Amino acid sequence: MLQSTAPRPLRRRFAAAANGHPLLHATAVATSLAVMLPILAIVWLAATGGTEGWPHLVENVIPRATLRTLTLSALTGAATVVVGVSTAWLVASCDFPGRRLFSAALVLPLAIPAYLAAYAFGEMFTFTGPLQSALRAVFGFKTSRDYWFPDIRSLGGAVIVLTSVLYPYIYLSCRSMFLMQGRAAADVARTLGAGRLKVFLAVQIPMARPAIVIGLTLVTMETLNDIGAVEFLGVQTLTFSIYDTWLNRGSLGGAAQIACIMLVFVALLIAVERSARRRQRFSSNRTTAAVHDAIRIRLSGMKAAGAMLACFLPILFGFLVPVIILGGFALRRLELFAGKRLIDALVNSLAVAGVAATLTVVIGFVLAYAARGGRSRLVAVAGRLATLGYGVPGSVLAIGVLFPFAAFDNALDAFLRQHAGISTGLLLSGTGFAIIFASTVRFLTMAEGTIEAGFQKLSPHLDLAARTLGRSAGQALFSVLLPMMRPAALSAGLLVFIETMKELSATIMLRPFNFNTLATLVYEDASRAKVEDASVPAMIIILAGMIPVFLVSRALDRKA
Repeated sequence: MLQSTAPRPLRRRFAAAANGHPLLHATAVATSLAVMLPILAIVWLAATGGTEGWPHLVENVIPRATLRTLTLSALTGAATVVVGVSTAWLVASCDFPGRRLFSAALVLPLAIPAYLAAYAFGEMFTFTGPLQSALRAVFGFKTSRDYWFPDIRSLGGAVIVLTSVLYPYIYLSCRSMFLMQGRAAADVARTLGAGRLKVFLAVQIPMARPAIVIGLTLVTMETLNDIGAVEFLGVQTLTFSIYDTWLNRGSLGGAAQIACIMLVFVALLIAVERSARRRQRFSSNRTTAAVHDAIRIRLSGMKAAGAMLACFLPILFGFLVPVIILGGFALRRLELFAGKRLIDALVNSLAVAGVAATLTVVIGFVLAYAARGGRSRLVAVAGRLATLGYGVPGSVLAIGVLFPFAAFDNALDAFLRQHAGISTGLLLSGTGFAIIFASTVRFLTMAEGTIEAGFQKLSPHLDLAARTLGRSAGQALFSVLLPMMRPAALSAGLLVFIETMKELSATIMLRPFNFNTLATLVYEDASRAKVEDASVPAMIIILAGMIPVFLVSRALDRKA
């Protein structure tokens, strides 16, 4: 083995070279500073933004928005836990007709952004929608005063919409955990006299608790980040309050002060998630998973029908309803696919997403390679700071990006006007660069995590083997590691590309004038009650989002 035969001095020289490489250190530090810049800008702006509007915010905005945010997050979290854990347990531990199909299809709602689901549910539950129309036809009602029907534009409606598209975060983590647990632990509990329900509640759920917490943290972060769905459904959360205070009330300082409150929630969520991830080690051991292919609980009759219904309903509400409603609208407006407005938005989306994906993959690769090559405390701290961006909601990130960029643009323009007689305009804050920067900061965690997972599959002695054969560090990187890491890099780039195309919260605030992406085009049409026109770019976003979902389903099938 290379580990036993490789000279120790060479290994020490290799580690020392990796630890002391100035490019890795500089890139890691620069990336962490870039990620921290928006956060520091928000804190600075909140502290120096004045207190003129603070009494109004404290009295009328913050308490109600905070209560709505906490309530929405709690109810959505509880609902997604119920749906995600139950469906994950059914497909992992039970055998019933269609189990394999449901196992893959339960991931499909990840392709539907929350704001698109909200628009589809709004059309389905409206007075002229299919549900109320069928109700009036069956019972002979004439007006809405003749009967009661739930209002989708409410807090309860927002919980239903967000749960229908966010439960896969918990489903994915719990499904993997239940598969790793195998049947040994459950069989031992059964031999000790425990029933199936008690085994599930007292054995399997506690073992899957770290996975549940990680999935729940992601659900809560996505709930905090959403702006399109909550605005459409009339729920005033902190995210919407930031948007309203900044753009409608003209108070950037007040928006930054609300953003600081959200940063406190985000910090708590990140701390909980990391604690759960550390605790996950006890259940990641595969000692009981050696029998993961043991016979599942065979369901038949009403139990099988109940399991099929429990797995079908999340797919129906989270994927089929948005696709059927928006797809039906899009089929009646095929001429819009060739419209200049849509083509311009598509080109902008592809350009922004392509550049952001490339930057995140390059930076993520450097960070992961730096962590692989050495044990520098500076690189470790910088890498951890660089991955904080995903926890920052897009609306909060937009304020932190715009403030320093606008200050730089104004300072540069004033300097060149005075000394050169030319005007540079808004080079950073007035172009698509601001959106690219925000997307790179927000989704860097996704790219770095995917690439780091790819590095973990490679033996750490590959680098050493190449060095013993006379290759330099750069030659080993380009001739050995890069070719083997190509699948992970492509997967990371694809994930960031799709997420950038779907991103709305930061894009709607940072876009220049007359600059639309597919997401903002959907938002504009839906806010003008033109959901039918919004369906065309919405279907493009959904079709693009199905690509990574398909890859995730294939990966789950291979692991299973």
